[in-house]
Amino acid sequence: MATKNENLKKLKGGKALKADKAVKEVKLPKVVKSGKAAKVGLKEVPFWIGFDLGGTKMLATVLDEQYHVLGVARKATNGSDGLVKGKAKVVKTIQEAMTAAGVSPKGLKGIGIGCPGLVNPDKGVLINAPNLGWSNVGLKQLLGGVFKVPVEVMNDVDAGTYGEYALGAGKGARSVLGVFPGTGLGTGFVYNGELVMGRGVSAMELGMIYLPGTHIGSAQHGVVLLEDLTSRLSLAAEGGVACYRGQAEALNARTAGSLREIKSKALAGSLRAGDEGTMVMFGNSVRYLGLGVAMVVNLMAPDRIVLGGGLVEELPSLYVNMLKEEVARYALPSLAKPIKYVVAKLGGNAVAVGSVAWLRHRVEGAKREVRRV
Repeated sequence: MATKNENLKKLKGGKALKADKAVKEVKLPKVVKSGKAAKVGLKEVPFWIGFDLGGTKMLATVLDEQYHVLGVARKATNGSDGLVKGKAKVVKTIQEAMTAAGVSPKGLKGIGIGCPGLVNPDKGVLINAPNLGWSNVGLKQLLGGVFKVPVEVMNDVDAGTYGEYALGAGKGARSVLGVFPGTGLGTGFVYNGELVMGRGVSAMELGMIYLPGTHIGSAQHGVVLLEDLTSRLSLAAEGGVACYRGQAEALNARTAGSLREIKSKALAGSLRAGDEGTMVMFGNSVRYLGLGVAMVVNLMAPDRIVLGGGLVEELPSLYVNMLKEEVARYALPSLAKPIKYVVAKLGGNAVAVGSVAWLRHRVEGAKREVRRV
């Protein structure tokens, strides 16, 4: 493991913070503002709904055949309001998105919905979403019953990863590992055009892997979850301690050490300002992330790794360059060397685009099977 001084040297003067401009030069898909829909007469066009069911907000996006955004609608999720109100809000948000886009509901071809938790993709059930307090929710039955179209229910990180594979930074790759450090650590994997999932449940819960070690918040003595070492939330918690100890002056000046205020932009600003405590914790966090990603590399041999989320958007070169170094440290050289590391391109559209792309892929696959028979 690197010493404290080695981590500081790498973050201060190494290549980890030098390539931001080059890495950030990515293009998002064309967006048609919702107000333009009526102007160009998009009334009876075929379209799909991509739905991002987040812990704090829900977002419905109307997409045309080329994945252009025709209109959106969003609402606060407020999971504490209960499941009955929550399901009604999902339906209402979709209806409002169609109104915003100026399209006729007759053109709706399908709905893809990405959820923050484990899902059963075959049955279309959200098994558990801890941040919402929802369990065993039949979203496919709900939305299929209301809108009478095919519905695909999936994990939100799977949706984002598939979106990047099909239309974003992973396009053209054979296999893609998506890594999204945020409130937790989300990962997804696409191999030969198919998402890696269990028979009746979503998979790739890399953040839930236990490593030897501990901290006072560990639920299991002697081990610690990977996401408790790599997520934005874990960095924010450690940043609050650094503020209290006088090791992160810039961060303290901006946030007063408040956990709720220590978000991705504040952490990135602290790092760039040279706060010693922040540089140490980022160096360690990315090293642990590299250790976890190397496990997947040794097992699955992806040819591309797509990095996304708020922290990566703020510090793209840190994550791309340092993660590449750390994976090379822990993975087999013949598996690590060919990997291309890229920053996600779809941004806030990733879950919507990915869920619709996966839905259309599944529907077309089913049609091909019927034709074979």
